[in-house]
Amino acid sequence: MPTDVVMPQMGESIFEGTITKWLKKPGDSVQRDEPLFEISTDKVDAEIPSPASGTLSEIKVDAGNTVQINTVVAVIGEGDGAVASKPAAASPAPPKQEPAKAEKKPEAPQTAPAPAVVSSGGGTDVVMPQMGESIFEGTITKWLKKVGDSVQRDEPLFEISTDKVDAEIPSPASGTLSEIKVEAGNTVQINTVVAVIGGGAAKTSAPAAAPAATSNAAAASGTQSAPAAPADEAPAAAAHGERLRSSPLVRKIAKEHQLDLRQVPGTGSSGRITKDDVLQYIEKGGAPKAPAAATPAAAAAPTGQGPAAPKLAAAPVPAAAGPQPGELVALTRMRSIIAQRMIDSKRTSAHVHTVFKVDLTRIVKIREKEKAKYEQRNGVKLTYMPFITRAVVATLRKMPIVNASMEGDAIRYHQNVNVGIAVALDWGLIVPVIKQAEEKSFLGIARSIADLAERARGKKLKPDEVGSGTITITNPGIFGEQFGTPIINQPESAILGVGGLFKEPTVLTDKDGNDSIAIRSVIRLTLGFDHRIIDGADAGKFMAEVKKYLEDWSEEIG
Repeated sequence: MPTDVVMPQMGESIFEGTITKWLKKPGDSVQRDEPLFEISTDKVDAEIPSPASGTLSEIKVDAGNTVQINTVVAVIGEGDGAVASKPAAASPAPPKQEPAKAEKKPEAPQTAPAPAVVSSGGGTDVVMPQMGESIFEGTITKWLKKVGDSVQRDEPLFEISTDKVDAEIPSPASGTLSEIKVEAGNTVQINTVVAVIGGGAAKTSAPAAAPAATSNAAAASGTQSAPAAPADEAPAAAAHGERLRSSPLVRKIAKEHQLDLRQVPGTGSSGRITKDDVLQYIEKGGAPKAPAAATPAAAAAPTGQGPAAPKLAAAPVPAAAGPQPGELVALTRMRSIIAQRMIDSKRTSAHVHTVFKVDLTRIVKIREKEKAKYEQRNGVKLTYMPFITRAVVATLRKMPIVNASMEGDAIRYHQNVNVGIAVALDWGLIVPVIKQAEEKSFLGIARSIADLAERARGKKLKPDEVGSGTITITNPGIFGEQFGTPIINQPESAILGVGGLFKEPTVLTDKDGNDSIAIRSVIRLTLGFDHRIIDGADAGKFMAEVKKYLEDWSEEIG
């Protein structure tokens, strides 16, 4: 029985790898655990051993290409080197024509968002990936390409939304998008064929009746409307820096900022251009590439965007103008889910809010003194959120009632502190979770916050990173508000809202009882709590302890 060889995950924060060299060629025999190919990531270079003994019957990803983890990169067969048949995927439709080719569809990877199978018509089927063990369907929210457009391997092709996560799905192959089988807005089962790349002219020769597809779209709402170019990979690769050693994320940032990656020095393995390389290049005022001959997509960019900020925080910007006054616009799936959950939470929990004013002057001085050295030393910016999160975690260990939730007619006191950090996106709100925060140092929490927020904005979160929270922290103060009254994130029992940081006149009392007025840096923290579980007295004690922890800060920050 043929064995799929997949791109392995080389660390918790690594979700892709570049194949730098194949150590075997199709037809060669290989032994289990014998080195089969070499990969490179931002953190490590490694030889990957063969998962089975047999004959290398097919290489699906050539050296030099970057792919997501769990993508099938090769097949090991048991025979004499002929191309191995693949096990049928959950999506039926066996080939009924082209008997000379016997490839069958492999199963879509369970955790990788870029599954690919070769159809009997010579094209590559694009399937709805499974975004978690408990997720069996997804909604296509937007096509980023239209039929006839050329597309590069790993270039974002469409966006999906599930109950747990929104994500961009990269293309499994380079070529021309010849058919869209499922229009934006439709929900389909995992492993359903939603599009075809290559295989002939547009809307051609994919097997007839893909069972779960709802329609064959002639075009979809995407951001790129340039006239289709021939499926010639070399010019497109040169235009987007595909032949340079860089990840899809790096190429996307470069494209958004109109940068020529050939001008960006790479500090990664073998000169690979990392995300930090391109962001630092932007921050230093790196020159954008000369505008192309005004593609329609670029020409249609909405006004008011201005020069792109050196952040990874933007979702793909629609080419068309935004909603107009008087227009009726349907809720997106994410917006609909948020609306329902907010209503459910208000109906479920007995919401009460308490607001505490906290003097952060000591922490402000620590941050001002340390922030430059801290970032240089640790590779992460020093913000106020790790200070607040550490104070909350330490206090929750003393007061487990605030780290509890209702289960029927009982209270569940959670063993671990899993802190959700609300991240505002251009298209909604998401709450990735720092698991077992009580076991992390200040630096570990700072890195976790930065990593989760960045991947949330880049639509790179995994499904298990947005669930199982025991308390949530939200920071609307970055927009300048004094404080808010946030809604509890079910089934948690508390949510902490962080207000803006302001300089205010404050009465200070010295050890002799003398009062004076000084300018202090002050924030307001709001605890929203479920009165079914937490009494007002307990909420007050909790907040008083958090306030004391912050005002008397004595912890090493790393």
